[in-house]
Amino acid sequence: MSAKSMRSFAFGLIIAACLCGVAYYSTNDETSAKEVEKPSVEDMKKTLVSEGYVIHTEEEWHEQLAATEKTKDDEKAAEEEPKEAEKEKIVYRSTIIVSDGMTSIDVGRALEKAKIVKDPMDFVNEVEKQKLEKKLKPGSYEVDSNMKLKDAISVIFK
Repeated sequence: MSAKSMRSFAFGLIIAACLCGVAYYSTNDETSAKEVEKPSVEDMKKTLVSEGYVIHTEEEWHEQLAATEKTKDDEKAAEEEPKEAEKEKIVYRSTIIVSDGMTSIDVGRALEKAKIVKDPMDFVNEVEKQKLEKKLKPGSYEVDSNMKLKDAISVIFK
């Protein structure tokens, strides 16, 4: 581009900017300058009620919250009473049958199914810790959920 064409292009940009400014400032701002009429409190309440909202004063709101808290406390107290009765532990008795070829992992899974232990790997780890994994003998053994893990191991690995 030559200097003359560069000046002509710049002059065209200045003219375009001036025309945009004149158009912007000369238009009526009636749409944006309208004053918004502020509704009264009663009008707002009527509108909200017609839309399905419930309107409370501060005092009514605090009463409602207090009543809700009271019912929650009553429900908690009512729930705690049955929990005390539920605390009686259910005892699961089971006969574990150990057959040829079973490993301590298989016995641990059987104890888990009988709800004697929660995790069969705990049983396996304890057996390995006591170095009893090779002393598993076939037979049937009576165990219950009141037994501790070591007690169950001592019954099964006589």
